[in-house]
Amino acid sequence: MKKYDYLVVGAGLFGATFAYEMQKKGKKILVIDRRNHIGGNIYCEKINDINVHKYGAHIFHTSSKDIWNYVNQFCEFNNYINSPIANYKGELYNLPFNMNTFTKLWSDVITPEDAKAKIASQKDQLKNKEPQNLEEQAISLVGKDIYEKLVKGYTEKQWNKDCRDLPSFIIKRLPVRFTFDNNYFNDRYQGIPIGGYNQIIAKMLENCDVKLNTDYLEDKEKYNALANKILYTGMIDEYFGYKLGNLEYRSLKFETTILEDIDNYQGNAVVNYTDRETKYTRIIEHKHFEFNDCHGTVITKEYPANWHIGDEAYYPINDDKNSALYAKYQQLALKEKNVMFGGRLGSYKYYDMDKVIKSALELVKECN
Repeated sequence: MKKYDYLVVGAGLFGATFAYEMQKKGKKILVIDRRNHIGGNIYCEKINDINVHKYGAHIFHTSSKDIWNYVNQFCEFNNYINSPIANYKGELYNLPFNMNTFTKLWSDVITPEDAKAKIASQKDQLKNKEPQNLEEQAISLVGKDIYEKLVKGYTEKQWNKDCRDLPSFIIKRLPVRFTFDNNYFNDRYQGIPIGGYNQIIAKMLENCDVKLNTDYLEDKEKYNALANKILYTGMIDEYFGYKLGNLEYRSLKFETTILEDIDNYQGNAVVNYTDRETKYTRIIEHKHFEFNDCHGTVITKEYPANWHIGDEAYYPINDDKNSALYAKYQQLALKEKNVMFGGRLGSYKYYDMDKVIKSALELVKECN
C-alpha cells in the first residue's frame, strides 16, 4: 500500500490546481518542487511591501466566467487593466496598436478611416502575396511604420533572429483597434490578486503534503514508490533524459533593482523597449499592478536569453522541427505506466493562466 494516491511533480498553477481538486475527492497528495518555493512562475516575492513578480509580469485574464469564479474562491482580485507602453528610442506609444498609437505616430491621421488608409497604403508593397516570413506578416497586418518602430526590434530581441528569418506564424495576428482603447486584452475578466498570487497556490495546497528543494529526476524510482500515480509538470524531454534530443526554448534573465528614493519610476506597470539596441525587452514596475502607494519602488528589467540545458525554460519554440520532436516524446509518454504529463512544460505549449487551470480541471475529470 503506497502512502499517496498521487505524486505531483511541480508546485506551479497546473500542479496545484490538480492537487487541490484531487484532495477534495479524498485523495492523499504529495507535491514536490525543485525550487525553494511554491507557485512556479507566478510566485511573488515581497520586497519593501511590494509584491514582486519574480518571473515576469503575470496578469490574469479570461473570457470564461467559470474560470473567473474558480480563481475568485481563493482570493479577491483588483481591477487592474493591462495597458503597456512602448518606448522606441524615447518616443512613447500606447499598446496594443490603437487610435492613440496611430495619431501619435502619424500627424495626418485623425479618424479611424485615416488610420486604415495609412496602413493599407503601407501594405501595398507586398502586392497581396502570401507572407513568407515574420517581417512580411507584420507589414501585412500593421504596415511598415508600426513594424519598424514597434515590432521589429522587440521581436528580434525576443527570438535572437532577424525577422526575415522567423516564420510568419509567430504573429498570425496582432491586436489592432481602430478605437481609443488601451486595454491590451479583449477578455471579459481581468485583474491581479490583491496581495499577490502566492495566496492562491497556498490555499490550493493547504491540505496536501509539500516538499520543496526536491528534484524528482534525481531519483525517480524513490519518488515513484511513494504514490500510485504521478503527474509530471516539468519538461517532457528532460523527463526522458533528452534521449531523442532536446526540445528548444527561449529563456529569460531578470535584473531587479530596489529604488528606495523613487516612488514612481515609469508611471506604468509595463513599458516595452522596442528598439533593437536596448538589450532588455521591458521594464516592469511591480507596485503599479496593485496600485501600491508605498514609499520607494522596485523595477525589473527583462532580458531574453538563449536556452541551454539547465536553464529555466520559459517559451517553447513551436516550429515544425520542435513540434515533430514533441510528438515523438508524446508517444514515449503514452507508454509510461501510471505517469501523466501536463502544464506548460509537460505539454510543450505556452498557456495563459486561465488555460492552465482549464487544462488541469480537464485532467481531473479524466482521472475520475
